[in-house]
Amino acid sequence: MKEEFLKILKTIKREGIDDLIKFIESTDFFTAPASTRFHGDYAGGLVEHSMKVYEILVEKVKNSPVKLDISEDTLKIVALLHDICKANFYKVDYRNAKNALGVWEKVPYYTVDDTIPYGHGEKSVMMITEYMKLTSEEKYAIRWHMGFTEPKEQYGTIGLAYKKYPLALLMFEADLEATYLFDT
Repeated sequence: MKEEFLKILKTIKREGIDDLIKFIESTDFFTAPASTRFHGDYAGGLVEHSMKVYEILVEKVKNSPVKLDISEDTLKIVALLHDICKANFYKVDYRNAKNALGVWEKVPYYTVDDTIPYGHGEKSVMMITEYMKLTSEEKYAIRWHMGFTEPKEQYGTIGLAYKKYPLALLMFEADLEATYLFDT
């Protein structure tokens, strides 16, 4: 999956993409989980989840009931990089658990090691913009991809963002579908 992910990223025609790719390759992005327990909580889960979000988002935009003029590069950027904030974010720890025979043993699990506590969507935007410029639409789509899983105090702001940038709403839907319909 790493090769396919990189192949798609390398087709983006944006200044700074090569440096961003080098950064991604220097992290654990391709071996990291997508979460600690909700979806893709296994090595490689993050890249698998990102690829599935991309696949779903492309179809959503293509089949949107309203005409959307969104570039291929924008779709690649927002879908594949929306969770870049999870690179170097998880670590393996151990806890005691009973095995199938009822014997206690140490088992590995993922835990969060957030060395850059800047949020989630906003952290991904920040990390990407250290290497290349994003359009406003891309920033909003990445920032608000968690949608209504954000605190309820944000709902008004999220709604405004979705009205202004429909791609942000489609991105939330694609992320949600990838998480609950496809990730394990």
